[in-house]
Amino acid sequence: MRQVWITKAGPPEVLQVREAPDPTPRPGEVRIRVEASGINFADLMARMGLYPDAPKIPCVVGYEVAGTVDALGEGVTEFQIGQHVLALTHFGGYADVVCVPALTAFARPPQMSAQVGAGMLVNYVTAYQLLVVMGSLHQGDRVVIQSAAGGIGLAALDICRIYGAETIGIASATKHAWLRSRGLDHAIDSRSAGVLKEIQQISRGEGVEIVLDSQGGPSWRQSYGLLAPTGRLLTFGVSSLAPGHRRSLPSLLRLVLTMPRFTPLRLMDENKGVLGVNVGHLWHKPHLVRGWAEQILAWYGEGKLAPQIDRTFPFAQAPAAHQYLHDRKAIGKVLLEP
Repeated sequence: MRQVWITKAGPPEVLQVREAPDPTPRPGEVRIRVEASGINFADLMARMGLYPDAPKIPCVVGYEVAGTVDALGEGVTEFQIGQHVLALTHFGGYADVVCVPALTAFARPPQMSAQVGAGMLVNYVTAYQLLVVMGSLHQGDRVVIQSAAGGIGLAALDICRIYGAETIGIASATKHAWLRSRGLDHAIDSRSAGVLKEIQQISRGEGVEIVLDSQGGPSWRQSYGLLAPTGRLLTFGVSSLAPGHRRSLPSLLRLVLTMPRFTPLRLMDENKGVLGVNVGHLWHKPHLVRGWAEQILAWYGEGKLAPQIDRTFPFAQAPAAHQYLHDRKAIGKVLLEP
């Protein structure tokens, strides 16, 4: 098999394609010939040495793939050889052959391409956990979505549309028209110095029910300040640690110095909530995640979700794919193809 390895912590150029023997599925696993692999921001953080959950470098990362089943481990009866699937992978997804537990693989709907399959699960499962499971999303809620044109941002936009929530998306101005075509109610330029003021104007000074914060650092304090009583700050990333494509010690120091303290007494007094999401820490709860993914696939079959694939890169151009994401050029998902 061919894999894309992080050879050492550093810029995108540290990614290299290497070959290894094909893996053999263990009991309860399926082996997949991969047609496409999803890239997530956690992969970029891992490459820079900023993601503590990643395997020790050198390593192969990647959380999601789509392809065709070509071998079954002992005891697997729910899949067949030749079946088209999409799957969550606990790292190792940057490969043209992967073995995964059958519980984290799903039959691919006939109308779903491998590219859509490879770019769907992590974004939509994360957005579902944020909004539905943790955020208790309701019709009419005002929801602020940071990085609204990113994969999780667009997934959140789809789910908010299903629930009838009012959406306020933060993204570069060049992406606003496209986001409005996808149903975004209010677009704010991420480079504007008046983001907070604009949100307060949109909410008529009442605040918002939900903020999806992927930046972290000083953003957590600002996001919390936007909340109405009973509002929820939902955190799922710390992209402020990676302003460029290399590890930044000043950014790490700034995060530590600006991190707000949300004590239980303060939250109780202000009737607000702060909740965190890291789907990567739920591998020991596969039935839980599977239930969320099945709901997402059901919505997809009903035509309620529209996953957006921005670009695909061959394995050999993995460094360019990572750089493309660092440059914030993508609208939606970026993929690797063997």
